[in-house]
Parts: sequence; C-alpha cells; structure tokens
Amino acid sequence: MIRHLKAGASLETRAEADRQVRETVERTLADIQARGDAAIRELSEKFDGWSPENFRLSEAEIAQAMSEVSERDLDDIRFAQAQIRRFAEAQLASMQPVEIETRPGVILGHKHLPMNAVGCYIPGGSYPMVASAHMSVLTAKVAGVKRVIAAAPPYKGKPHPAIVAAMHLAGADEILVLGGVQAVGAMAIGSDSIAPVDMLVGPGNAFVAEAKRQLYGRVGIDLFAGPTETLVIADESVDGLLCATDLLGQAEHGPTSPAALLTNSEALARDTLAAIEELLQKLPTADIARQAWESHGEIIVCDTHEEMLQVANEMAYEHVQVMTEDPDFYLENMTNYGALFLGPRTNVAYGDKVIGTNHTLPTKKAARYTGGLWVGKFLKTCTYQRVLTDEASAEIGSYCSRLCMLEGFAGHAEQANERVRRYGKQEVPYASAVDA
Repeated sequence: MIRHLKAGASLETRAEADRQVRETVERTLADIQARGDAAIRELSEKFDGWSPENFRLSEAEIAQAMSEVSERDLDDIRFAQAQIRRFAEAQLASMQPVEIETRPGVILGHKHLPMNAVGCYIPGGSYPMVASAHMSVLTAKVAGVKRVIAAAPPYKGKPHPAIVAAMHLAGADEILVLGGVQAVGAMAIGSDSIAPVDMLVGPGNAFVAEAKRQLYGRVGIDLFAGPTETLVIADESVDGLLCATDLLGQAEHGPTSPAALLTNSEALARDTLAAIEELLQKLPTADIARQAWESHGEIIVCDTHEEMLQVANEMAYEHVQVMTEDPDFYLENMTNYGALFLGPRTNVAYGDKVIGTNHTLPTKKAARYTGGLWVGKFLKTCTYQRVLTDEASAEIGSYCSRLCMLEGFAGHAEQANERVRRYGKQEVPYASAVDA
C-alpha cells in the first residue's frame, strides 16, 4: 500500500503560480522584441540595478575578473572542467556517422553537425552557479559549436569573478553580464548589440525556464526545466540523517524546490522527519530549505521495492538518489529520471558540481520523454542520400512513383518518373503522372 506521511503543495496552487509567471514572461519578451537594447537595459536596471556601458565583457574585464579568483579556486574549477570534458568527449566518441548501401547503388547516411551559435545561461541570483558554466559552455565547445555566448547576472553590483573565470576557462566566445528573462530574451531574439543564437541552454529560475519555453521554436532549447527536484529512495540500509542531509541539500536551491523521500520503512521515514527538523536548526540556508520542505516536501511509504519503483517512475523526478541494499534494481528498472545517484557514497551535489555528468536535467515530469543536457544536444543528426547507378535510380523511381500516386501526389510521382525515363532501360516504362 502506498501512503503519504507528508504531502506537498496542491496541483492547483502550482498551476496558479505557473500562470502568473507565464503572463509576466510573455509581456517581457514582447517588450524585448519591440524595443531591443532599450528594453534589455531597462529590465537590467529594474531587476539587477545594473546598467554598464556594455553588457559584453572586454578581454581586459575578463582578465580583471580572473585576477580576483584565488589560485585554489581556479584549480578547483579546472579540476571540475577536466571531469566534465572527459565525460563529454566520451559521449561524443560514441556518436558515429553512419553510411550504408541499402540496395545496390543506393547509399544512405547521417552526419552529426554542431550548432553554429548557442546561448548559455548561468544563474547567479541567490547563488552564483559557477558549475553551470562548465555544464553548458564546456559541453557545447566539446561538441564543436563555433560561437558560444554565456550570460550571468551581476552579483553584488559587479560580474561574479568565479563565474566569469569558469565561462572563460570553459571556452566562451562572448560573456554577457546580464540576468533573467532579459538575458535569454536578448540571446534568442537579438538586438542591435547582441547577435541572436540558434539554441538556448542552462538552468534558471521559474521566469528563465518559462522564457525558454516561450522562445522554443524561434530557437532550440535543451529542455523544459523548473525548480530543482530531488527524490531519495531509501530502505533501512541507511539512516534518517543521511536521507535528511540529501533532501535539504537540494531543497536549499529555492523555496519552490520539491524534495521527496520514498521508502519501504516507516521507521526510517519518521527518523528522517526528526533529522530534518534538527538540521534546519543548523543549516545556514535553513530559511530557504524550510520553505521548500514545508511547501513542497513529501514522504511516501510503500510496502515493497516494486511499489517504490512504480511511484518513482510516476514522479519522474530530476535527481534520484538511490540508497538501498540493491541499487542496481533501480538502475535496471527505472525508466523516468533525469539522473541516478546510486548508493550512499555518491550524492546529487557530486553531480551538480564536479563528478562529470551534466547537471542540467529535466523537471516537472519531462524525464518521461527526455534526458538531460549532454554533448549530443548541441549536435544535429542530418541525413543524406546518394544513388550511384542508373539501374538503382530506375528501380527506386518505379516504386516511388507508384507510392506517390497511391497518395495522390502527382508532382512527386513525376520527379520519380523523370528519373525512370532518363535512367531506365525502357524508353517510357509507364505513363507519367503528368500525362495521366
């Protein structure tokens, strides 16, 4: 039996919040479309108190920011980027071009082509998300993207030195100090001073996520993303303190971040509840984490691992931390998740910051139909065909003509017929669709 010891906010409450965000973003993007740089500057002044002469950093400004980062911090950034680069390069190596002769003289194939221009958003409001620069900029450059523009809001009235350093070391071609909807709108729509991109990637708050959703189609996006989600699947092989730590460690992302415990042990569930209350007395980010836990935290108790698997797949959460006696059961059977963290020795923070997998992941049940950001998101798999012989063209053409006429496409059929007339052995193997 599946039962809730604690439930989060209702679907109706969440839907109303989404509606308000949607309307605000729609107005903001329309303003950027209509007034370009003027609207971008006004929005930056309004929300960030930031109106520099140029939102794009010069080489001298990048060097200045780099000089403000300690050598230890720079070494840590380089270490994290080395892990992310290595995994992205392995992913890229797995994506091979294809060419096959399907019939004598008929060649079909595909190539993986990188996007020409990508805009990467790096959040920096409540927390300066240094790691997001690695995850987006670096992965795009490994994929071969020619122009990568990275944007992050100012932090305490100036560019955040560590974010700028991470962007630069990751290979960003342009760096904007610009935040929120105005940043993603500027990169997607373009203005007199900012050339538009072909794709937007990177996490952000609810307004940034909604802006990406509304801009999808005009540009590509990595995925639809909302507030960070964490699901801890645990049994009595671990204790309540470890579960509480992993739940609150992600709840601190923001007051709307869902965190859920799924367990087959009511004793562990109650121990986790008690440990959460203890940790909230100590955690420096307790104000935010408490809001998230009280409004969006859940504890679900099941009788069996099979029930837990069913619930986990229905929830389709972004991060799934599995701490059970047999975590491989979930690796082998789970189908809906952004990323799995298997066993107590790993955790979501490793994935967020340094271990090498990408932290831009699907939320709001998007894991039912997409994975997270990876090197393949920056590549277009494009097909091609070649017919090498007259005989092959005539053979394919005869089939094509009949199938086109089956659907009523006379012009399509004539394309095939003309090849049959030119390359076939008979002068006119059958009446053309145009003459019919």
